Amino acid sequence: MDTVSYSGDMNSDSDDDALSWEGDDDAAAADRRRPAARRTRAGAETPEAHGPADVVSESRAETGRRAAHEADDEDAAAEREGLSTAMLLTAGIVGGVYLLYSVGWVVGGLRLKPLANLIVADAMYVPWFVLAVAAPALWFLASWVLTRGRAAWIRVTMLLLGVVLLVPWPFVTVGVIGS
Repeated sequence: MDTVSYSGDMNSDSDDDALSWEGDDDAAAADRRRPAARRTRAGAETPEAHGPADVVSESRAETGRRAAHEADDEDAAAEREGLSTAMLLTAGIVGGVYLLYSVGWVVGGLRLKPLANLIVADAMYVPWFVLAVAAPALWFLASWVLTRGRAAWIRVTMLLLGVVLLVPWPFVTVGVIGS
């Protein structure tokens, strides 16, 4: 959790130095204010002589850290904005379809097992059966995570593509009451 800390002193040049978020002032401004001291992460000052190479390397490191924090902040802001009502409804409906698909794969796979045992051993059938049952949940998770930060239509397209590709054909063709 970020805290507000007092980073200015009575002889400060700028009124903006009075209150600041810890870590948001750039390295060059900090070096101009306190040339013989460097602030550590805990806020304590450690005296240290800064040469020109130290200032350049510290400002480059600070620029890299700042860019990484800005990218993280953009991702966090996108997550905080939340999803639209249409996207939530679509995700819920498609998630329900995927849950029904998993149940369909269980029922269809169990009905197909006696016939499959004539062709393959249980050691070959069971891993593929488990993968078939887990495939809808894995597709939903993968399409949700991999399309984060993309346009909503891309996420919906990937979810609907899974609805078409993961149909539990053993259940569809034989059904619950089939032969």
